[in-house]
Amino acid sequence: MVSNYKRYIFKKYFSSFFKVSLVFISIILIMNFIEEINFFKNQDDVFFLPFFLTLLNLPNLFFEISPFIFLISTIYLFIELIDKNEINVFKLYGVTNLKLIQILSTITFFFGIIILSIFYNLSANLKFAYLEIKNQHSKDDKYLAVITSNGLWIRDNIQNQINFINADKIEDKYLTNITISEFDNNFNLKKILSAEKANIEKKIWVLNNVIINYNNNIEKVENITYETNFDLKRILSIFDNLSSLNLLELETLKKEYQLLGYGTNVIDAYKHRLYSYPFYITLMIIIGSILMLNIKHNKSKITNIILGILISVIIYYLNFFFNTVVETQDVPYIISIWGTQIILAIIVLINLIKLNEK
Repeated sequence: MVSNYKRYIFKKYFSSFFKVSLVFISIILIMNFIEEINFFKNQDDVFFLPFFLTLLNLPNLFFEISPFIFLISTIYLFIELIDKNEINVFKLYGVTNLKLIQILSTITFFFGIIILSIFYNLSANLKFAYLEIKNQHSKDDKYLAVITSNGLWIRDNIQNQINFINADKIEDKYLTNITISEFDNNFNLKKILSAEKANIEKKIWVLNNVIINYNNNIEKVENITYETNFDLKRILSIFDNLSSLNLLELETLKKEYQLLGYGTNVIDAYKHRLYSYPFYITLMIIIGSILMLNIKHNKSKITNIILGILISVIIYYLNFFFNTVVETQDVPYIISIWGTQIILAIIVLINLIKLNEK
């Protein structure tokens, strides 16, 4: 059975997390709602749809900032414990500083597993619905691209015609085995172009070894240029929103990337970021605990909270630095995900050695 003091700590812990979460949820709702209203400002529905989209996007945004919510929650928890002198009361019953941190970190780790396995998958599904609705109202909805088992498919509206482009895979800066079907605005077929490959660095593609089928008339051309709304950067960026995919869908997308010949480092890195989530929030809890157990207890609550926010900002930019490094492909993607946590873990271990003496 869970002892009374552990039950009390559980209750205080989740109470602090709930209170801090409500504050952040309120901030997210207001800021995202304003953003959605601005997006729909030229449309008739300026309240219900933006509000509905805000609710769909809320879980995903909450998940993204949740490590910092855990940090602030820990600071708030210790502020309450210190104000009531409960830290010293715990020590009278043999609950040392390390024991208290151990209890909080264990709760957090298993709570993180639940969040990742249940809440994240729910938030990803809602994010997908959010993007689907948002894309329907986007000015770019006539420019679409998807990856299937049949390769890359692009729908491109340009110069009063609709082009459907299919390619087997991406190799470096080229699309290979391309078929382009041109239709007028009434979807009457105009002509079909087939090419061995195309250089897609710019929006003016260079097609090689082209066969043009126009009303059953066949023409062969060695090289031609072809205007589109897509270049390599735009094609690859279409598939960057991995937060709208649950864990099973990420595996499926990885297989589709492999079929297309596109590197899977981005997906693997994102999966490792998810898998590291329970460890990450546990480290945040420990950092918050060490911070509060080492500072002077007579500091104001506002000072402590501001200090926690500053630490959150530092950790955020540390993460950003490692993510930037992996995008340059100079180092393995695992370092970008675990690098921050390794640094934080070293700092934590150094401070834990001294903490129990206090």
